[in-house]
Amino acid sequence: MNPISQLLERLLKLPAPATRNVVVQRNLRVPMPDGVELLADRWAPRKGGEGLPTALLRSPYGRKGVFGAIFARPLAERGFQVLMQSTRGGFGSGGVFDPLRQEREDGLATLDWVVKQPWFGDAIVLTGGSYLGYVQWAVADRLPPEVKAMIPHVTESRLTLEFLREDGLSLETPFGWGVQVATQERRFALLQRRSQAKKVNQALNTLPLAQADVVAIGHRSDYIQDVLAHPETSPRWAAIDHRDRVTDVTVPVSSIGGWYDIFLPGQLRDFRTLQDAGRRPRLTVGPWTHAGELLVGASVSLRETLEFGLAHARGEEPPERAPVRLFVMGEEKWRDFASWPPEGYAPQRFHLQPGGELSPGVPAESEVDRYRYDPADPTPAAGGVRMAPDAGRVDNAALEARADVLTYTTAALDEDVEVIGEVSAEIWFRSSLRFADVFVRLCDVGPDGRSVNVCDGLTSLTHADELAAVPVRLWPTAHRFRRGHRIRVQVSSGAFPRYARNPGTGEPHATAVTLRAADQEVHHGPGHASAIVLPVRS
Repeated sequence: MNPISQLLERLLKLPAPATRNVVVQRNLRVPMPDGVELLADRWAPRKGGEGLPTALLRSPYGRKGVFGAIFARPLAERGFQVLMQSTRGGFGSGGVFDPLRQEREDGLATLDWVVKQPWFGDAIVLTGGSYLGYVQWAVADRLPPEVKAMIPHVTESRLTLEFLREDGLSLETPFGWGVQVATQERRFALLQRRSQAKKVNQALNTLPLAQADVVAIGHRSDYIQDVLAHPETSPRWAAIDHRDRVTDVTVPVSSIGGWYDIFLPGQLRDFRTLQDAGRRPRLTVGPWTHAGELLVGASVSLRETLEFGLAHARGEEPPERAPVRLFVMGEEKWRDFASWPPEGYAPQRFHLQPGGELSPGVPAESEVDRYRYDPADPTPAAGGVRMAPDAGRVDNAALEARADVLTYTTAALDEDVEVIGEVSAEIWFRSSLRFADVFVRLCDVGPDGRSVNVCDGLTSLTHADELAAVPVRLWPTAHRFRRGHRIRVQVSSGAFPRYARNPGTGEPHATAVTLRAADQEVHHGPGHASAIVLPVRS
């Protein structure tokens, strides 16, 4: 008996394996058109492995140790042979790692190589999460007929570009990831994670930010420099945007996401694109962050690869289920729907009211609410959509106690209010400075007064000194506010380091060194009715 296999079966809640006797062929050389060779490991049952469906995982994070044990072994024990390949420039693969930009050419060449191998049968399933899911979208419109299904997990077709929006630079995630891939092959990297995290925190507070990569890594990172210097419209990023390929995908796709995942908006966009194109994709969204629940995420991804992917690889139909399965937070239950966004939910405005109240009625004339934002003491990120240890649902008491955070709260609800779909806000806002940010967060306040974040979003302004209605797009959600609970909206001007702090000067993020405090105004009168717009069950 294999103790590792048994442990993984229990931890990942997997069905019993067909075999625990698995062999690994290490360092297979996969040639690319430019002469570079990428290394891959093939996992297969010791007996009868040749000809089984191939699960292909292309990863920048290595192939051995825990990574291979969690993502390759369970599949090889349950009907697949698994090819786990290291992407260009990492863990023995040739060439130079240029994040995100080489995956289409290398991915297509890898597929071409796989189908020519003597051990290959007649079916490939693409699977994996995050970067391993992005590489699936990079080739998705030119798949050979041997590819039978895709299972992208917590990912989307234009990875990184969500972070580089002109109206809000997400800093913590792309910077932290850039540091991770730059340092992960260093000696004793795992043992030095705590000290490395301290360096990252110091780097995120560095001015100018253009020097932050040297603080965290010890040398320049082209990827991090491009994140800091180039907006989403830069040609530098055009090669990584595969949105236009999604419409042409014809293989079955089962997409898995999380309500607090960094890539959720793009993942839902990709799903809708397939849905609108007449395909029959599947979608599963749970109460997960991007990386906080590794075993939970691995379990969901592996079980879907076995249930959905293996069935299609064998020419069978997977078990019947609704196209969309969502975990409704608050209710804490899984629910099935026919589409995303689901039908039967209508936008309802909850207006910011005088005295910190929140209700559907249009507010009467009232004084504006004010707060002061100081980028030298920036409003911190607390939980939410991050890759930090405290990501996801957290108590917001400390955040809401700050003078630079305004809150607006309903009375205790007389009945449940169910919110499922896209969430937005319109905040009438003015700053003493031309450059400012507006951050809006939706929270559920329990009878005990504990305020827990549901979703949030940020918009950056370049004419903030002019009173205007600021549109803020929050993360999509599925949440039931229970009877007796209260709905709360926070308004502030940042969530650092999730978002880069706004220096208030208009200087580029990479080179800004001057920080200016700003006096902010939030208006909520009849002609300036600030509101959050919730998709409420009708």
